[in-house]
Amino acid sequence: MTHPDSTTTTATATAGPISRMPDPGSLVPELREVSAALFRATGNRSVPRATMSLVHLRAGQIVGNTYLTVLNTGFLRKAGESEERITAVSSWQDAPYFTDAERAALALVEATLQPAPHGRERVSDELYAEVAKHYDEKALATLTIAIGQIGFFIALAVIGKPKPVASLADEQWD
Repeated sequence: MTHPDSTTTTATATAGPISRMPDPGSLVPELREVSAALFRATGNRSVPRATMSLVHLRAGQIVGNTYLTVLNTGFLRKAGESEERITAVSSWQDAPYFTDAERAALALVEATLQPAPHGRERVSDELYAEVAKHYDEKALATLTIAIGQIGFFIALAVIGKPKPVASLADEQWD
């Protein structure tokens, strides 16, 4: 992205490749099968795709990963989500743009990825009950898999550091 006062982009301003490792899928071809299986498992339409992308965007924000935040912001934009909703994901607790079901899903991903207060569970019975109010058993299982899916990709993103892209069709690895 070019800053209005600049003639170079961030990618061209840095020396050398952005990615730390080559494409892991080319090194471990089974990764493509695992990735495809995870996308099939979470694409069963029991949870809206927008909710999945909101959850994945929040996960990227929590771990501070540009690749995941840019990618999931791109998914949300392509799906027609408003800039207000996309921008407010980082402060969803007090933003008026989310449904109760989306709030429950966002709370669940935060509880899963962030350390629990000393002596407490990450996902309390109260949080689980709140999420279960909005999602049937299949949807709750799908949402749980989606959080696990992003956890799987967090490791690749923070260790391998692929190029930030707005689409999976874009070249991600140097």
